[in-house]
Order: sequence, then C-alpha cells, then structure tokens
Amino acid sequence: MEKRFGLIGSVVSHSFSKSYFDEKFFREGLRDHHYELYALDSVDELKKLLQENPELCGLNVTIPYKEKVISLLNDIDADAKNIGAVNVIQIRNGKLKGFNTDSDAFLETISKWLPAESAMTALILGTGGSSKAVQQALKKLHVSFKTVSREAAHGNFTYPDLEKGDVLAAHKLVINTTPLGMNPDTKSFPPIPYEQLTPDHYVYDLIYNPARTQFLQKAEMRGATIKNGLEMLHVQAEKSWAIWNN
Repeated sequence: MEKRFGLIGSVVSHSFSKSYFDEKFFREGLRDHHYELYALDSVDELKKLLQENPELCGLNVTIPYKEKVISLLNDIDADAKNIGAVNVIQIRNGKLKGFNTDSDAFLETISKWLPAESAMTALILGTGGSSKAVQQALKKLHVSFKTVSREAAHGNFTYPDLEKGDVLAAHKLVINTTPLGMNPDTKSFPPIPYEQLTPDHYVYDLIYNPARTQFLQKAEMRGATIKNGLEMLHVQAEKSWAIWNN
C-alpha cells in the first residue's frame, strides 16, 4: 500500500528533505513510500492537499506555517504546545496531530558543538516558530538568551538596537532562525553589525541551503566559529520518521 509523506511551506524548492527521504526509502527497501514537496500559498490549502492525497501519512512543516498550522490540528503534543510551534504532523485516520522535533534536534546538535562548561549568553535572530523551538532548547541547556525582531513589540531588541553599545559583545552565541539568506535568496543576510563579531563568537545558522550563507561567511571572516543547519535537518528528519511510525 502506498504511503506518502511530504513538506509544506510557502517556498519548499530549497529543501533537502525530499532527497533525504528518497535515499532513506531506497536504502530500506520501502518502494511504496514517497516524499513530496508541497508549496502552499496559504496554510488553509492544507485541507485541499489532504483531500487530494488520502495516502498522506505525515508532513513536515516549514516557514511560515509552523505556528499558523496549529489551528488546523485535531491534537498537539505537549512539547509542541509548550513551544507554540509545530514542524511535524502525524496523520492517522484523517486526524492530524502536531509535534515539534526542531527543538530537540537543535538541542542535540548545539550540545555537541559548543565548548564544554561554556557560560555563553545567546542572541536569537527572529521570533517565529523556529525561534520558539530554539528558545525551548536553550532553556533546557540553562543558556540565557535575548531575541531580535524587526518589530520592537516582538523581541528584546530590534536590529538597529544592535548598532548601539555592546549587545554583540555580551552575547557570544548568535543564532539565525530567520529565512534571510536561504536559497534562492542567497544574497540576503540579517542586518547585524558583523564588525563586532570576534573569534570568541559561536554563530549558528539554521539554514542549510546554501551550506555557507552570507551570514556565516561574514561571521567566519571575523574569526567566529560557525555551524549551519544540515546536521539539525538530519536529526529532525529521523525524529519525524519515528513519530510517523510510532
């Protein structure tokens, strides 16, 4: 019996998820399993997608629907509810249940990457669904953090605030959770004062395509230690697979 899985978002052509799962299904001999990319102009198009694809068993969710999709679910896992964002949907008997694997995947990858016993303070760029998952992970790590938003009401700082004083100097861990720099818009980058970055900074970009965004390149030129989101994608994908098959 055919089983279909997929990714929903506004722009999904950049995603490595399809190739990751296609290889996984081939490797494991699951010839009746398929993974597709579904670009939706609105999260409300999910209902039509499900009607047209009754063989769908699970979905991943990407920008900008991780928060908006919650209203369309029948049930939500306690962790995802606490975070306020969903990136995995399990589909059973027409019922949708939301989960968040972003937070644990980020936690797993950053724990191995940061130096042991480091007492860094983090600056999170963005305040959307991915940011909420990162915030939850940092709380578990007992890492204090501040957020940066384009709008003053949504974050602790706005981007112009970073130009003043020593905000970056006080935050040695900088995490980009925005889509700025993601393929195909590879020329864009978060507007932070990169000249304030130092070799003491650790800079993590959740984007994995391209592998080295303008954000990471600019940080690396200042001597910062950098990491992209590819490992996080792999960990998140395996956690998604476990949920769909549980």
